[in-house]
Amino acid sequence: MSTIEKASLENGVTVITEQMHDALSTTVGIWVKNGSRNEALKDRGISHFIEHMLFKGTERRTPLDIAGELEGVGGVLNAFTGREYTCYYAKVLNKDLPLAIDLLSDIVINSTFDKGELDRERLVILQEISMVDDTPDDIVHDLFAANIWKGHPLGRPVLGTEKTVGAFTRDNVVEFYKRRYFAENMLVTVAGGTSPKCVMKLLKVAMAGVGSGNDDSAKTTPPEPTKGIKLVRKPLEQVHLCMGLPVTSQTHPDRYKLYILNTLLGGGMSSRLFQEIREKRGLAYSVYSYLSLVRDAGAFVIYAGTSAKDYKKVINLILKELKTVASGDITRLEFNRAKEQLKGGMLLGLETSDSRMMKLARDEIYYGRYVPVKEVVEAIDKLTIRQIKATAAKVFRPADMTLVSIGKVTRRSLPASLKNKTTQRISK
Repeated sequence: MSTIEKASLENGVTVITEQMHDALSTTVGIWVKNGSRNEALKDRGISHFIEHMLFKGTERRTPLDIAGELEGVGGVLNAFTGREYTCYYAKVLNKDLPLAIDLLSDIVINSTFDKGELDRERLVILQEISMVDDTPDDIVHDLFAANIWKGHPLGRPVLGTEKTVGAFTRDNVVEFYKRRYFAENMLVTVAGGTSPKCVMKLLKVAMAGVGSGNDDSAKTTPPEPTKGIKLVRKPLEQVHLCMGLPVTSQTHPDRYKLYILNTLLGGGMSSRLFQEIREKRGLAYSVYSYLSLVRDAGAFVIYAGTSAKDYKKVINLILKELKTVASGDITRLEFNRAKEQLKGGMLLGLETSDSRMMKLARDEIYYGRYVPVKEVVEAIDKLTIRQIKATAAKVFRPADMTLVSIGKVTRRSLPASLKNKTTQRISK
């Protein structure tokens, strides 16, 4: 059993708590509704840069203090930056929650942005960018986003570029931080064995220093999806590809239908793509699909890594499966299995305090309310095979396809059905 409560601090920071009565741990997250889509072209990567800098010292704590305090009690401290939000979180035993909240609030509110630390961290982030550039099965996803959301902030890499990160000054970073880190743009979610009363008592003191603000400059319009092919020629042992189509947003009622289609096509070892491409033919070690959904847009994406000689064959197999599903060739057995797999995976994924904390935040960010698990399960149970077939026919349209590949590929490597598409070729 758990108890969920929503409240606001005096300065406007929203707080959502879930008490898991038998839990030994509590996870607290401070969320900022700011991500890479809120950055101007010259600021690409600055949200992620700020995330790093908040671990580099406050008036009360050195970087070593920040790194070691929670480790010293067996806790976890981490952060991540996405396209639409940034999160700073800590997971500790219930008794250590006061320490976790004090530390998190200190780094989020009181970071000094020391210039020496900033210059050193810039080098770390440039290494991170280089590492991703050297990892084709990572960078291909960024390249796909850049092509399907061409010209829109959603298509830009969260890490930024060597040019933009290399040019950030302390004044740039502090100005952006002050503009985006204000009370009405923040959310605190807490899940675990600590009572809401105790959490609120701690947060009223810890978060009191967050000021008000109102920044309209970072608002963006929905992206217009583009289609076409981009071939990045690079001397690799494998060809890494992402191909996908535009779909509805994270908040659209049809998202549950997309969850089913994703599970059925590439959501696990029993999925069609895994079975057809890896298990039956051995053409890829890794092949899967996923949904990239934001508040006003979405993409259904398929990834595969294969050899150059099997590249065309793998693409044809993917296109064949999409065409088969779009034609309505879905058995009731696999439909029911996908529903049970989706529900089971969701329920198993919510057993820990950190996963509960993250669900509280994402529900609030996207829906403005807590979405009970029972409501999600009922929505999935209500889906019919006819609805799934209709959604597949609507979404899986080859004419809307975007394809990005990295490796030893040329336009001649493409299947005949894709050769009439606009193709961009780049050598690296």
